[in-house]
Amino acid sequence: MPYQAPVSEYQFIFDQVVPLAPVVANECFSEATQDLTDAVLNECGKMCDTVMAPLQRPGDLHPAKLENGVVRTPPGFADGYAAIAESGWVGISATPEHGGMGLPMALNTAMHDMMCGACISLNLCPLLSQGQIEALEHHANADLQALYLPKLISGEWTGTMNLTEPHAGSDVGALSSKAEPQADGSYKISGQKIFITWGEHDVAENICHLVLARLPGAKPGPKGISLFLVPKFIPHADGSLGARNDLRCVSLEHKLGIHGSPTAVMEFSGATGWLVGEEHNGMACMFTMMNNARLAVGMQGVGVAEGAYQHALAYAMDRKQGRAPIADGTGTIIDHADVRRMLAQMKADIFAARSIGVACAIAIDMAKATGDTDWQARAALLTPIAKSFGSDTGVAVADLGVQIHGGMGFVEETAAAQYLRDARITPIYEGTNGIQSMDLVARKMMDGGAAAFALMDDMEALASASNSDLAKAVLAAIAQLRATTQWVVSQELNERFAGSVAYQKAFARVLGGYFHLVASMSGQAKRQRLARVYINSLLPEAASLCAQAQAGAADLYALELDDFAA
Repeated sequence: MPYQAPVSEYQFIFDQVVPLAPVVANECFSEATQDLTDAVLNECGKMCDTVMAPLQRPGDLHPAKLENGVVRTPPGFADGYAAIAESGWVGISATPEHGGMGLPMALNTAMHDMMCGACISLNLCPLLSQGQIEALEHHANADLQALYLPKLISGEWTGTMNLTEPHAGSDVGALSSKAEPQADGSYKISGQKIFITWGEHDVAENICHLVLARLPGAKPGPKGISLFLVPKFIPHADGSLGARNDLRCVSLEHKLGIHGSPTAVMEFSGATGWLVGEEHNGMACMFTMMNNARLAVGMQGVGVAEGAYQHALAYAMDRKQGRAPIADGTGTIIDHADVRRMLAQMKADIFAARSIGVACAIAIDMAKATGDTDWQARAALLTPIAKSFGSDTGVAVADLGVQIHGGMGFVEETAAAQYLRDARITPIYEGTNGIQSMDLVARKMMDGGAAAFALMDDMEALASASNSDLAKAVLAAIAQLRATTQWVVSQELNERFAGSVAYQKAFARVLGGYFHLVASMSGQAKRQRLARVYINSLLPEAASLCAQAQAGAADLYALELDDFAA
């Protein structure tokens, strides 16, 4: 069964579960009417089904290659990217001032989900460009914006983010790349960056790198870092391309998955760049790009999960094996209870993760439209949860997809394993899920848990309107989460950190139960049946996770170093 973008799923979520209407009611998003939203979703779905999905397998079998200093992307990727750019998808949420559509982040989020389900390796290119566009919109001066944004938004040029160095991964503050001021106001950038997604390629005429580096005399650590825009080709004032800059891709990483996406090691040897934002404020500028990128990574996981689910479902409905355990069955393995269990879990978790991601995007849109600090706090709270649960779901669903295929899932010819290999990076990059959990229990709880409690209040208000057994189960789970949150905010940081991953997962589990409950209230029988699976079989995990979250650090630090020895 070919991939089919989940257009109707998004139409349902935007209408019934996490409504888009409050966003559209604001003047800045008023053009995102029902008709326009449906048109955007449908056109994006067609792009995914007909242009991108056929590139999924070739991108894995024919990885990007570095040949004589030039990166060659897989067959069809250049045409696929051109189709994305020409249709305006790169600029869907960019400001109209420089050629963007100015549509809500919620629609952009749906787009990334669908495109990643079709071909995650190709989608990473416009995704990185969108992050750079946002950073330049917020922090670049007017001259840089006028020169670079129209080209990035049109897709003529692409963007990257250059943070990581061989000795500075999650600890970005340890980076050593240097920036030397020049008399003409530019800077000479020197250093090496690793893990640069789409750092070099052949699908667009110019590549614009956002690079973190240190100015002379800068303080050590994160507060001494500045951000610079360093193009592959230095543009003239009219946007035409000038001289080749002094930067190069010295190698490509050989990765577990996302083979079609070139992951570059970039060398900057006195390359010309321009300051973005203020000196020594580079981390704040880059976080503008990274925060929404974290939501996008969560949706990458959801998208890959959708592709893996559809792949496994088609196999389960075709594969004949064993005697049917039910009367009037299909005669295929979907008749078996265990296969049904796996497929039901896959579908239920995808819906939960997708709804959490949309809720985060809606909060971002409402914060932008209203300037309301409560919406800003909710968007900040949901970001690490959306990133972690979406990416964890991608890995878990893809793993179940391999299991459903049985032995053939372990054989590359079925392509089931590709989804698992592609998904495995998502819990790692843009801040590991462990770091997301630390952020959740530390920075996002600096308000004493106010944003978390406000979200729980809203969930309880809706769930209390129903007397169903599903609503009672959700209310009980919210109460457990509330008590655990009260414990978290009363503890020292390392006590919080010890159980932070469990707490983050518990929060996501409860949110998933809530969104399934809301979906069931639509009256659609299929939504009610899926909600029962999630709330009766998966939501109970939250109780165990809450207990883990409150276990504290004592047992971990009671272990002596010798106890870890093999």
